[in-house]
Amino acid sequence: MTDMLIFGLGYTASRLAAALRAQGWRITATRQTAIDGALAFADSEAVRAAIGTASHILSSVPPGEDGADPVLAAYGADIAAAPARWTGYLSATGVYGDTGGAWVDESASIGHGRRSARAEADLAWQMLRDDVRVFRLPGIYGPGRSAIDRLIDGRARRIDLPGQVFSRVHVDDIVAGVIAGFDGPPGPYNLADDHPCSQNEVIAAASALTGLPLPPLLSLEEAKLSPMARAFYGENRRIANGKAKRLLGWNPACPTYREGLARIAMTMPRIESSAPSAASGDQR
Repeated sequence: MTDMLIFGLGYTASRLAAALRAQGWRITATRQTAIDGALAFADSEAVRAAIGTASHILSSVPPGEDGADPVLAAYGADIAAAPARWTGYLSATGVYGDTGGAWVDESASIGHGRRSARAEADLAWQMLRDDVRVFRLPGIYGPGRSAIDRLIDGRARRIDLPGQVFSRVHVDDIVAGVIAGFDGPPGPYNLADDHPCSQNEVIAAASALTGLPLPPLLSLEEAKLSPMARAFYGENRRIANGKAKRLLGWNPACPTYREGLARIAMTMPRIESSAPSAASGDQR
């Protein structure tokens, strides 16, 4: 029996759990509970028991507000000594910081950008055991979490930042990448699609696909973004995915946002062009 323990059953990890259950895996997952303002896992005895029996362990939990990784803080020693034959961590490509739009791969140093705590967790997981695969993820999109959804809800923003590019990946391609990583060598892997581009290009494609009107082009100041979203636009990079293709045999089913948006649109009810415009609306 293949038995995976997942720390943090969020958007991506839930899709992975569903895919593995369909293949006959047994899945055990934890959720975080706020206790006195700190992150804690309920029933630590049961969690430790699960660590002791899991064949695979994956964490999708980001660092807490204090900058520490809550899984490593609570269970790092247990995971380090566990009999599991595979360990994984869902990290973020924000660990690379701003590259001025240049391509970046896994050979680059990390920890220079706004995600310093994430970079520290990324490295800590790699040092924990010799079987750890770290999956560095860019902007994640998929059903319920896409430019189409933001257009429908009035939350889409077009920001006037010429030359600004982002990488992204469909959630199902992450699932495929993690599964491919079961047989690949340990280390960090970028799971990103083949076509970094501006967010405006994606929103324009979603508008054309659905018939919904484009939101107006705004300056960064006019957009009135949250501090987190504004920081997101402060970095500019292209994520290279060649290592995952070479060593894991992974190829994204959605190599660009076009295939990803088309897949999402196929699963949605008919969209009327009279739906609310995103002009008055407000990531990861």
